Amino acid sequence: MYDLAIIGGGPAGYNAAHKAAVNGLSVILFEKSELGGVCLNEGCIPTKTLLYSAKLYEHAALSQKYGIFSEGVTADYGKIADRKDKVVKKLVGGVRVKMRDSGVEVVKQEAFICGSTAGGFALKAGDQDYEARNLLLCTGSSAVVPPIPGVSEAGETIVTARELLSFRERPESLVIIGGGVIGMEFASFFNSLGTKVAVVEMLPEILGGMDSEQAAMLRGAYAKKGVEFHLGCKVSEIKGGEVCFTDPEGQTMSVTGDKILLSTGRRPNTKGFGLENIGVKAGRGVEVDDHMRTNVPGVYAAGDITGFSMLAHTAVREGEVAVDNILGKDERMEYNAIPGVVYTNPEMAGAGLTEENAPDCSVLKLPMAYSGRFVAENERGEGQCKIVFDPQTRLVKGVHMLGNSSSEIIQSACIAISQGITVDNLYKVVFPHPTVSEILKETLGLECH
Repeated sequence: MYDLAIIGGGPAGYNAAHKAAVNGLSVILFEKSELGGVCLNEGCIPTKTLLYSAKLYEHAALSQKYGIFSEGVTADYGKIADRKDKVVKKLVGGVRVKMRDSGVEVVKQEAFICGSTAGGFALKAGDQDYEARNLLLCTGSSAVVPPIPGVSEAGETIVTARELLSFRERPESLVIIGGGVIGMEFASFFNSLGTKVAVVEMLPEILGGMDSEQAAMLRGAYAKKGVEFHLGCKVSEIKGGEVCFTDPEGQTMSVTGDKILLSTGRRPNTKGFGLENIGVKAGRGVEVDDHMRTNVPGVYAAGDITGFSMLAHTAVREGEVAVDNILGKDERMEYNAIPGVVYTNPEMAGAGLTEENAPDCSVLKLPMAYSGRFVAENERGEGQCKIVFDPQTRLVKGVHMLGNSSSEIIQSACIAISQGITVDNLYKVVFPHPTVSEILKETLGLECH
């Protein structure tokens, strides 16, 4: 009998497996596909690899702004895709080695929960039976395919992120249904390489849940680059490569593309592996408390399967919390400082409360141009730093940034929010000069002197 059986080898699963094993537990990890899950194989890593190539191409094409002249700059989509595959393969191999070196037994089979036993839980994978004292469910999520009339009939014209990442040639035109993080990152990538991109979004602004002012600024930057946006529009039908929708005024409109990307969210994977056999409660996702415990003693869940904060870094921390509690530690999951990043060009990042959902808080904001390093490296670049704080306690409650390097700087905000740092104390921190991170101090200077 194993101390812990983990179903799913994504960020939550493989990191939890490593932590449990190095702390003395016997661990078995079931993954029916590749270690690393969606994030490493079909999401975070491959998209960021593609986006970096696109950013290099864009910089080379516009290098004259920096006094560098290059002619005949071209992008080879096949070679860009090959490099993406190489990066993924290398990192998957690294996870495999990590599991081996920490003593985790990995089974590349789909696991099925057969039921409870006197000492724990019975599982089956292939023809083999297994038993474990504790279960950690990390089965992730799948792309939602909405029931839009004409989706099935459109055939290979319709793609999700998984299919789009497998392309070896660039489509000449692309319609993206959904202006969330995934949709905007693909819009950024293909727009940079010359694809005609249109985004159809049901909400009044892209990137719902993030700072709306900065989302509008990012949308404006991409509109200048040629991306076509249709906001507040509900898709009614797909006719081959044509996406038909109703605009906010009730008029019927359409856009066409060689490919249509469905980027309308993800759904937790809660079915098909026997949850019903042990009575685990699940709504949109598996229900857990702040210890990552389900309603069934000995059964924990982490990552997208909970349907709450469907981000890889959230999943990693949830898995750590679950393992700590299995080890007997009273550890709790906190969500007040989870960073969100959009790896477009420019980047956008945020953590904590936004201006919209913190009406009683005060807000400080400055253009990113107040950072000398930002001006030096982003010719005519636009951006903004926004800090949300409680005027009574002076605690930092949220930080939101638009501008390159935001993805690396936002961790400073996460520390401030999670550790209960005031704007006054954060202002006293010495920031290295010249760095883009100094924009935090400049923004705080509006309040602190």
